[in-house]
Amino acid sequence: MLHRKIYQFCTDGREVSIFLRDQQRWIESAQIIALEGDLVTIRYETEDEEEISSWEEMFRVESIGSVTQKLASVSRLNSELFIADDCPEAEQIHRNLPETWNQD
Repeated sequence: MLHRKIYQFCTDGREVSIFLRDQQRWIESAQIIALEGDLVTIRYETEDEEEISSWEEMFRVESIGSVTQKLASVSRLNSELFIADDCPEAEQIHRNLPETWNQD
């Protein structure tokens, strides 16, 4: 199952975070660039005070404890929600709440 999921992430080019069991560390914002047999090749960047480094690592599928991906994110700076013009009226979010909702 994990092998198939890793293959799917590789073909889709999705950004993932990977936990390596044997090293007890997370690799954040990595891209799986190759899967050959039981070897996985990933590419990611790290940032220090003075420089940004790009890394490419290979490891075995069995050393992967977990693979996660970010599904969505919402900016905290811009709190305005955008509504599609073709959204049904019943599903639209209105700025002014009904009077019954404003009661304390």
